[in-house]
Amino acid sequence: MSTLNSIKLLEPQALWQNFAALSAVPRPSKQEDKAAAFVVAFGRKQNLETMQDTAGNVLIRKPATPGMENRKTVLLQGHLDMVHQKNEATLFDFSRQGIEAYDDGDWVRAKGTTLGADNGIGVAAILAILASDTIAHPPLEALFTVDEEMGATGALNLGEGLLRADLLLNLDSEDDTLLTIGCAGSLDITVSGSYRQESIGATLQGYQLTVGGLTGGHSGLDIHLGRANAVKLLIHLLTQIKEVIELRICSMSGGNLRNAIPREATAAIAVPKEDVQLLNEVVSEQVEMLKASYAVTDPQLEVTLVPSPPHSSALPLEFQEKVLLAVHTCPNGIYSLSNTIPGLVQTSNNLSCVRVQDGSFHAFCLSRSFREEEKVRLAEVIKSAFAVTGVSVTSSGSVPGWQPDPDTSLVRLVQSLYLEEFGKAPVVSAIHAGLECGIIGAKYPNMEMISFGPNILGAHSPDERVQVSSVQKFWRLLLQVLLQVPLQNETNQRVENYNKTRSDNKKG
Repeated sequence: MSTLNSIKLLEPQALWQNFAALSAVPRPSKQEDKAAAFVVAFGRKQNLETMQDTAGNVLIRKPATPGMENRKTVLLQGHLDMVHQKNEATLFDFSRQGIEAYDDGDWVRAKGTTLGADNGIGVAAILAILASDTIAHPPLEALFTVDEEMGATGALNLGEGLLRADLLLNLDSEDDTLLTIGCAGSLDITVSGSYRQESIGATLQGYQLTVGGLTGGHSGLDIHLGRANAVKLLIHLLTQIKEVIELRICSMSGGNLRNAIPREATAAIAVPKEDVQLLNEVVSEQVEMLKASYAVTDPQLEVTLVPSPPHSSALPLEFQEKVLLAVHTCPNGIYSLSNTIPGLVQTSNNLSCVRVQDGSFHAFCLSRSFREEEKVRLAEVIKSAFAVTGVSVTSSGSVPGWQPDPDTSLVRLVQSLYLEEFGKAPVVSAIHAGLECGIIGAKYPNMEMISFGPNILGAHSPDERVQVSSVQKFWRLLLQVLLQVPLQNETNQRVENYNKTRSDNKKG
């Protein structure tokens, strides 16, 4: 295992050196000031036109290399923020500390936290190109957005008319066999309410019931994998307990970020002392069944039941019943599949966080869909699930999707270059996750767009890792695309040849 300094020696060194420098800068979502300042200073050091808008996004322009001045202008785009997730035992302050990254064979990882390869690798690649005096490229714009992970407010507040580019290369994909040409839109759903705590007798035995060790992951890219949701499992356990024991819930919390599948959840409970043995039996029985159900997706699943001091107050029994019912019935996971792209999730919901304590009740969801009307319908279903509790359910942060178009000249160009470079055709598809292309495309409808990137596994979890050899593959493709960008008002001959081959194959 090698340290962050050794990462700078990986190939391509220009990219990895910038990734190491960026990793040293704290940049959790909504706290990207230091990262934005880092990029602004970087652009000005290179004597490039550099500006920052009121939303915090940074835009850098670089003239074409000699002989490529008449090519179409390319926008390279990535986001500065990263998902801040850590293992429970890891002591780490994302607002003050840089990521402790290390390379482990063909993979780069972080010590107990998310790595930030999403989207730090894309940002590092852009910085390497901006700093190079040897890489051939057309006129460039480099856009570094903020707050992509927690609402895409940077892209949503990007000014119209600011960008001049004809083509957009979004470098925020996580599969080096995939060219992404579409993405789901999203909607934040927030549940808020209050209740009056009820005193309970000191004769009750207190316990802490915790679900942990889950795999978690990206709430869009991993939602189809059937991984366990810690909040849902905790509610299931509490529901089973209350069926046979006079259960009192004193507090409950689980999950952290909207875009991460919850990995941990816990509840403070109280039960009659004469039912302690029965409580342990019920929990043991349920844990055995849960471990069998999630043996493949969540092999490290753990449930602990630990005695605690007596609790003085709890949720009123009627409200407790309503909360359990609401969270239990709230949709989670796949809601519908696409009718046009086999196997693609069309609509989903991630019940990402629940907090019930000190008289307040909050729950947070992130719904995604390629279809705006279905996204709205799902929000109504979620609202109906929580209506029984009498709390407030609001929607915000609606982000448009990016409708796939496989027949643009940019898509055909990158397809042909991929085949030429690697001897195998790429997968061309859409993803059930958020990319800023949909937002930017709504503001700049004439801009052709595509997204690609290296293999990144475990995004949005402490298991996040990026493959070194795949970064090299991604870098090769990126440089070839920049080299082969067509002239203004001209179709690239390589695209015409590619289309002709496709047409001939169909005839044959």
